Amino acid sequence: MQFEQDGDTFIIYLEKDDCIMESLTKFCKDQNIDNGKISGIGAIKEIELGAYDLSNKEYITQSFEEVWELTSFQGNIQLKEGNPFIHAHINISNHDLKVKGGHLFEATVAAVGEFVLNKINTKGKRVLNPDIGLACMVLSR
Repeated sequence: MQFEQDGDTFIIYLEKDDCIMESLTKFCKDQNIDNGKISGIGAIKEIELGAYDLSNKEYITQSFEEVWELTSFQGNIQLKEGNPFIHAHINISNHDLKVKGGHLFEATVAAVGEFVLNKINTKGKRVLNPDIGLACMVLSR
């Protein structure tokens, strides 16, 4: 991993075979980032995506082992149980330009992973909402 910082903005370059969510979460811990916004592009493999089934309160997941273009990565960062938690959704495109998307659990960088992270100085966090079955945002006032 390489990075540069300009104020509260970080440019992050993940290298081949880096695990995206694991690496970005560790980066947030190391840089004391509790809240933020993150976006990115690249080429990834070993992807686990999900879509939340509200009626059953569980994710339906699907895995993709082959290399896909990461055409969009959008996420936010908040503390969950005292640790930075990245909630990210992605769009991916295969070599036939067919697109898939959903909640990202994990993926591995196949070639490059290029991200921009903006630290946001707020006190928001995630707390389990039993009605939804997920840790949802709780914003301070």
